[in-house]
Amino acid sequence: MQPKLAAIAVVIHEDRVLLVRRKKEPDAGRWGFPGGHVDPGETALAAAVRELAEETSVRAAPERYLTNLDIIVRDDAGALRFHFLLAAVLCRYVSGTPLADDDVSDAAWFALKDVAQLDTSANVLKVIDLAIT
Repeated sequence: MQPKLAAIAVVIHEDRVLLVRRKKEPDAGRWGFPGGHVDPGETALAAAVRELAEETSVRAAPERYLTNLDIIVRDDAGALRFHFLLAAVLCRYVSGTPLADDDVSDAAWFALKDVAQLDTSANVLKVIDLAIT
């Protein structure tokens, strides 16, 4: 299995962060950043804002890379189930109200102080810290 390149959009606006509830594995049912695959010939910056719009109808402009995350998921026997390299992209909010679409079941703004109480994907709090510092 080849690792898959994906991008996530980190949008913080008025002390709130935009998160989505994933429909598909890995992390189905958990809150995380909007995002998805990077198309051939597409930058991760462009993919982040494209996936953001597809999943939430929110428009944003990419600002900069925050970090890369290795997401490697194995089954109980140790076999590889998923391998993603996620490029976390800080995006500046432009317009829109979150509406869940594509492969997410919910999309909403959350106060930064409330995110720790959510059932989130790994690294969500770490990435938020990178975005606000």
